[in-house]
Amino acid sequence: MHKTRNALIAGASGLVGGHCLRLLLNSERYSQVISVGRRDLPLIHPKLDQKVIDFDNLKKYGAELAADDVYCCLGTTIKKAGSKENFSKVDYTYVVELAKLAASKNALQFLVVSAMGADAGSMFFYNKVKGEMERDVQQLDFRAVHIFRPSLLLGEREEERTGEELASKIMKPLSNLMVGPLRKYKPIPAEDVAKAMLYAASQKASGVHIYPSDQLAQMAAKL
Repeated sequence: MHKTRNALIAGASGLVGGHCLRLLLNSERYSQVISVGRRDLPLIHPKLDQKVIDFDNLKKYGAELAADDVYCCLGTTIKKAGSKENFSKVDYTYVVELAKLAASKNALQFLVVSAMGADAGSMFFYNKVKGEMERDVQQLDFRAVHIFRPSLLLGEREEERTGEELASKIMKPLSNLMVGPLRKYKPIPAEDVAKAMLYAASQKASGVHIYPSDQLAQMAAKL
């Protein structure tokens, strides 16, 4: 019988995170799933251990957040965050601090949702923040770091994101025309991103791996 592990997920209330949590709970790979967030989720499961934490004081949490595989699905928008500073706090500071804590607790793998176009040298604020996050997470001591760069996400969100909903309506009918080099721009279901994350975690890889959106769809089909 294979050894089961425990997983930690941050951002389980979000679009990708919600699918990821469901897959983790249904996976035979994990005997325990720790979900961390600002509030409890309306979910009860024998494998689920929910912890309400203060992301501004992550350093105070100890062994209670130790896990083999850490799935980070944290993310917001500048509109929802209210300012560029608050956006950076969620999409950079919280992610990197979580990764540092996980590394200090000897986590084996860190799997994080980033974005297509992430680039620390970008002139665009969103892409720059995502790129800086990727750069700094890669420097930490994990057996493997997996970075997922989805294009436009498809799926039902709890909160309203008018711009993304409009883009989805425009792009979805054009998906079949996105072939060859354009395939990476094709909108992708959030559930496929979550499936790709679990598939990557199961591959016993080492080092840093960055997955473009078109590769995520291929990985999801293998789970």
